[in-house]
Amino acid sequence: MASLNVGNLGEYLREQRRQAQLSLRQLADAAGVSNPYLSQIERGLRKPSADILQQLAKALRISAETLYVQAGILDERDRDEVETRAVILSDPSINERQKQVLLQIYDSFRKENEADAARPDDTVMPPTN
Repeated sequence: MASLNVGNLGEYLREQRRQAQLSLRQLADAAGVSNPYLSQIERGLRKPSADILQQLAKALRISAETLYVQAGILDERDRDEVETRAVILSDPSINERQKQVLLQIYDSFRKENEADAARPDDTVMPPTN
Protein backbone atom coordinates (compact mmCIF):
# COMPACT_ATOMS: atom_id res chain seq x y z
CA MET A 1 0.00 0.00 0.00
CA ALA A 2 1.32 3.45 -0.89
CA SER A 3 2.02 6.06 1.75
CA LEU A 4 -0.51 8.76 2.43
CA ASN A 5 0.16 11.78 0.25
CA VAL A 6 -2.02 14.37 1.90
CA GLY A 7 -0.70 17.43 0.05
CA ASN A 8 -1.60 16.10 -3.39
CA LEU A 9 -4.95 14.93 -2.07
CA GLY A 10 -5.74 18.43 -0.81
CA GLU A 11 -4.81 20.01 -4.13
CA TYR A 12 -6.87 17.43 -5.98
CA LEU A 13 -9.89 18.00 -3.70
CA ARG A 14 -9.65 21.77 -4.14
CA GLU A 15 -9.55 21.37 -7.92
CA GLN A 16 -12.54 19.00 -7.90
CA ARG A 17 -14.46 21.41 -5.65
CA ARG A 18 -13.73 24.32 -7.99
CA GLN A 19 -14.75 22.32 -11.04
CA ALA A 20 -18.02 21.46 -9.28
CA GLN A 21 -18.41 25.20 -8.60
CA LEU A 22 -18.80 24.66 -4.87
CA SER A 23 -17.54 26.88 -2.10
CA LEU A 24 -15.61 25.33 0.74
CA ARG A 25 -18.64 25.78 2.97
CA GLN A 26 -21.02 24.20 0.42
CA LEU A 27 -18.84 21.11 0.04
CA ALA A 28 -18.36 20.82 3.80
CA ASP A 29 -22.13 20.96 4.33
CA ALA A 30 -22.82 18.46 1.54
CA ALA A 31 -20.20 16.03 2.88
CA GLY A 32 -21.20 16.43 6.51
CA VAL A 33 -17.83 17.71 7.71
CA SER A 34 -16.89 21.00 9.32
CA ASN A 35 -15.68 23.90 7.22
CA PRO A 36 -12.35 24.19 9.14
CA TYR A 37 -11.71 20.44 8.84
CA LEU A 38 -12.24 20.51 5.06
CA SER A 39 -9.97 23.54 4.81
CA GLN A 40 -7.25 21.67 6.70
CA ILE A 41 -7.61 18.67 4.37
CA GLU A 42 -7.28 20.91 1.31
CA ARG A 43 -4.18 22.56 2.76
CA GLY A 44 -2.61 19.16 3.46
CA LEU A 45 -2.72 19.53 7.24
CA ARG A 46 -5.15 16.69 7.98
CA LYS A 47 -5.33 13.06 6.93
CA PRO A 48 -8.99 12.17 6.30
CA SER A 49 -10.29 8.67 6.93
CA ALA A 50 -11.65 6.49 4.15
CA ASP A 51 -15.17 7.29 5.42
CA ILE A 52 -14.60 11.05 5.11
CA LEU A 53 -13.13 10.56 1.64
CA GLN A 54 -16.22 8.59 0.68
CA GLN A 55 -18.49 11.40 1.93
CA LEU A 56 -16.46 13.98 0.00
CA ALA A 57 -16.55 11.85 -3.15
CA LYS A 58 -20.32 11.51 -2.90
CA ALA A 59 -20.73 15.27 -2.45
CA LEU A 60 -18.42 15.93 -5.42
CA ARG A 61 -20.08 13.19 -7.49
CA ILE A 62 -16.82 11.43 -8.20
CA SER A 63 -15.73 7.90 -7.34
CA ALA A 64 -14.45 7.30 -3.84
CA GLU A 65 -11.78 5.06 -5.37
CA THR A 66 -10.33 8.08 -7.17
CA LEU A 67 -9.88 9.84 -3.84
CA TYR A 68 -8.46 6.68 -2.26
CA VAL A 69 -5.82 6.55 -4.99
CA GLN A 70 -5.04 10.25 -4.50
CA ALA A 71 -4.68 9.66 -0.76
CA GLY A 72 -2.47 6.62 -1.29
CA ILE A 73 -4.97 4.32 0.40
CA LEU A 74 -5.60 2.37 -2.79
CA ASP A 75 -3.11 1.36 -5.45
CA GLU A 76 -3.99 2.33 -9.04
CA ARG A 77 -4.20 -1.35 -10.09
CA ASP A 78 -6.53 -2.09 -7.19
CA ARG A 79 -8.77 0.80 -8.22
CA ASP A 80 -9.48 -0.80 -11.59
CA GLU A 81 -10.59 -4.01 -9.91
CA VAL A 82 -12.72 -2.19 -7.33
CA GLU A 83 -14.39 -0.06 -9.99
CA THR A 84 -15.14 -3.08 -12.17
CA ARG A 85 -16.74 -4.85 -9.22
CA ALA A 86 -18.72 -1.73 -8.30
CA VAL A 87 -20.11 -1.42 -11.83
CA ILE A 88 -21.21 -5.06 -11.85
CA LEU A 89 -22.79 -4.81 -8.40
CA SER A 90 -24.64 -1.59 -9.21
CA ASP A 91 -26.15 -2.76 -12.49
CA PRO A 92 -29.95 -2.79 -11.96
CA SER A 93 -30.61 -4.84 -15.10
CA ILE A 94 -29.17 -8.07 -13.67
CA ASN A 95 -30.19 -9.96 -10.54
CA GLU A 96 -27.99 -10.81 -7.54
CA ARG A 97 -27.27 -14.36 -8.69
CA GLN A 98 -26.14 -13.10 -12.10
CA LYS A 99 -23.92 -10.49 -10.44
CA GLN A 100 -22.25 -13.16 -8.32
CA VAL A 101 -21.68 -15.38 -11.36
CA LEU A 102 -20.13 -12.48 -13.27
CA LEU A 103 -17.83 -11.70 -10.35
CA GLN A 104 -16.75 -15.37 -10.15
CA ILE A 105 -15.94 -15.40 -13.86
CA TYR A 106 -14.07 -12.10 -13.51
CA ASP A 107 -12.03 -13.51 -10.59
CA SER A 108 -11.20 -16.69 -12.53
CA PHE A 109 -9.94 -14.67 -15.52
CA ARG A 110 -7.80 -12.48 -13.25
CA LYS A 111 -6.28 -15.53 -11.52
CA GLU A 112 -5.60 -17.22 -14.85
CA ASN A 113 -3.86 -14.13 -16.19
CA GLU A 114 -1.82 -13.71 -12.99
CA ALA A 115 -0.72 -17.36 -13.23
CA ASP A 116 0.25 -16.88 -16.89
CA ALA A 117 2.25 -13.78 -16.04
CA ALA A 118 4.09 -15.56 -13.23
CA ARG A 119 4.99 -18.57 -15.39
CA PRO A 120 8.48 -18.41 -16.94
CA ASP A 121 8.62 -18.24 -20.68
CA ASP A 122 9.00 -21.78 -22.07
CA THR A 123 10.08 -20.58 -25.48
CA VAL A 124 13.58 -21.80 -26.34
CA MET A 125 15.49 -19.61 -28.72
CA PRO A 126 17.51 -21.49 -31.37
CA PRO A 127 21.26 -20.89 -31.24
CA THR A 128 22.53 -18.18 -33.52
CA ASN A 129 25.40 -18.95 -35.89
